[in-house]
Amino acid sequence: MKVLLIQPVEKLGEVGDLVEVADGYARNYLLPKGLAVEPTEHNLKRYAKLKEQRLAELRDREERARLLREKLEGAVFTFVREAREGRLYGSVRKEDIASRIEEEFGMEVEKGRIELEHPIEEVGTYTVKIGLYRDITAEVKIEVKAPSHSQGRGEDGEQAKAQRASTAPGAGEGKEEG
Repeated sequence: MKVLLIQPVEKLGEVGDLVEVADGYARNYLLPKGLAVEPTEHNLKRYAKLKEQRLAELRDREERARLLREKLEGAVFTFVREAREGRLYGSVRKEDIASRIEEEFGMEVEKGRIELEHPIEEVGTYTVKIGLYRDITAEVKIEVKAPSHSQGRGEDGEQAKAQRASTAPGAGEGKEEG
């Protein structure tokens, strides 16, 4: 049975595509869910315009993804976290990486597009792949440091020095009592 898609359907087509599907799939799924309509002359004309709009939107998304890839490719994001023996007290998660990208480049990346199996829980340098759009990806480096490793390196180092200076000698073990 031929149907005209009015919503994008994964592995089938986009808005305005005329596709051949099994009768049962069309009658029991596509038509009742409002994903497709019968391909009448009126519907073909109506959804041809929507298809053009959708294609223009997709081209725009792809272009923005390419621009972001150019900016991100090779970028290094440094996170300073408290750590003991290389193990972090607070991990670096997808949300942290996404918000850092938005802060530095002003472009939003969905956390689900960041390929990170587990939150980063140890000091070190990691390569993280980010799916920006379909087959457009970027690789960034995530550098995780403990405050003692960042002495004299910009704002993060100064913040770490200030934190250490405000801590009484010997109080590094456990919480301060007051």
